Amino acid sequence: MAFSGFDNRDFEVFEIEGLESRMEALIDRVRPKFHHLGELVTPMLGAMCEEEMFTHVAKHARRTVNAPNDSWVAFANNKRGYKAHPHFQIGLWSTHVFVQFAIIYECPNKNVFAERALRELNSIRNAVPAHFVWSKDHMIPTGLKHSELSDAELSDLFERLRTVKASELTCGIHIMRDDKVLQDGEAFLKLVDETYRTLLPLYRMAFA
Repeated sequence: MAFSGFDNRDFEVFEIEGLESRMEALIDRVRPKFHHLGELVTPMLGAMCEEEMFTHVAKHARRTVNAPNDSWVAFANNKRGYKAHPHFQIGLWSTHVFVQFAIIYECPNKNVFAERALRELNSIRNAVPAHFVWSKDHMIPTGLKHSELSDAELSDLFERLRTVKASELTCGIHIMRDDKVLQDGEAFLKLVDETYRTLLPLYRMAFA
């Protein structure tokens, strides 16, 4: 079955007040789409990465008061979880969809990626498209556009990942909620494929 894309009702989930009401809408509207993306994207990523990949849909199980402001599906080479591993994500905030590579603070070998990235700063500078967005905090929706980062600022992101225990880093694209590509499931999946192919060298750096 073809992916249906995302529409305004999906984004409006994150405008609903209250943990219980927002979670109910998230489970009803958005989570089935994440599971569907898992069925479609995981085999594609597995072939691309040349290893078995697994789907992990965010459950937000630890939340007891504050409603989630975003949600996502992650893809990792580990069946039990993704947080301790370099991984890929597709997710939503109320304003946009993100498609990205991520190393978060729970990944024990993030310094492997950081040290390799510092050594290969020039190749990363040239390989990452101008409109791609870096973020050092997955808890906020905004990021740093690649074209607007100086070499020193880009280097600082990797140095922080290497030296700060609670640090993390993501890189990918933001697609605003009114972008027509989100309403065309086939076009969206093509964009996901292109984005992950661009990000694949970053993913491989984490296993150097």
